[in-house]
Amino acid sequence: MNHISTSDVQNRRLTNGFKLTRVGVTGVRKPVTVNRGNKTVTLTCQIDVFVDLPSSQKGSHMSRNLEVISEIVDQSVRVPVAGLEILSANICRSLLERHEYASYSEVNLRADYFLERIGLSGRTTLEAYKLIAKAVDRRDNGLKKLIGVEVVGMTTCPCAMETLREEFRGKLTIERERIPMITHNQRNITTLMIEVPEEYDIEADDLIDIVERSVSSPTFEILKRSEEARVVLAAHENPKFVEDVVREILTRILEKYGGLPDEVIVTVRSESEESIHKHNAFAERITTLKELRE
Repeated sequence: MNHISTSDVQNRRLTNGFKLTRVGVTGVRKPVTVNRGNKTVTLTCQIDVFVDLPSSQKGSHMSRNLEVISEIVDQSVRVPVAGLEILSANICRSLLERHEYASYSEVNLRADYFLERIGLSGRTTLEAYKLIAKAVDRRDNGLKKLIGVEVVGMTTCPCAMETLREEFRGKLTIERERIPMITHNQRNITTLMIEVPEEYDIEADDLIDIVERSVSSPTFEILKRSEEARVVLAAHENPKFVEDVVREILTRILEKYGGLPDEVIVTVRSESEESIHKHNAFAERITTLKELRE
């Protein structure tokens, strides 16, 4: 009879290995119940978790990741969590406890989210967004947690608008400078993430508001013809490059969260899906509030 070793293959020592930055599991789907203020929602979340792996160890214990997720996330069904960033932070801490060889842990979480909005006709609709949470924990540098949103909006191109304004100059009898000129439209996808210090709360709904006020126009799931015209007109009256979107969001972040500490991390990423090109336009800023204030 052959002898079968019961020792963990993952624990085998290496003498010529390399350290790995992130090892873990991705795409774990779980329901998470969140109670915030006077609202309780159940979100279907996709969770990715990682730890680093030292050069001397052959493999990471993947099953420990799933055990941590199940123990912490499943409990939220019975006892709702106060926020996705808090849940991510709890998972992060537990990962370092279970992986004694690791010095770093990371959790990324995404969820579909629906928010009531009042449409242009005055009726209330449910509009779709993405909630994003992230946490990273380092044994020598402590834990950081972030909350964010992904918002689909609309931008209109200022460059084409100005070119067309010049093209029609002298050919139209209307007051050209007082009306928006035709231009091409873009579906804009913007992600905003901000670090949440331990003693502070940041509402995802507020982040959604900041993004929607910074694009040319919000978009809506249901629009009648007259409402479509109003959305198009509003967007053309407010043309934006992706660079404009990112800078306006940063300005609004400073206005809204002026009381947060200097070291708070802010990430703004905006991409406009071009309608007349085969490429997209992209802009990003990763910074701290201190850098923005300076």
